[in-house]
Amino acid sequence: MPKSTVTSKGQTTIPHQVRSHLGLKAGDRVEFVIDAEGRVVLEPATVDAAELEGILAPAPRRVSLEEMDAAIRKRAARR
Repeated sequence: MPKSTVTSKGQTTIPHQVRSHLGLKAGDRVEFVIDAEGRVVLEPATVDAAELEGILAPAPRRVSLEEMDAAIRKRAARR
């Protein structure tokens, strides 16, 4: 079982075996989740952009560039 030591600043190194298992790379973020039994679970907090495909509903209607420009001008005129 991989182990790590916590420094006086509360820092630790995630062991290689755990980083590999979670697919973590330098710069990735992690999330600590406390479950109902009080256990702490370490999860990757980064999401691959490809995983986001399809999470939003389609736009209710299409807007032309002219309509966008008009909306921007109207909003800017209110300032």
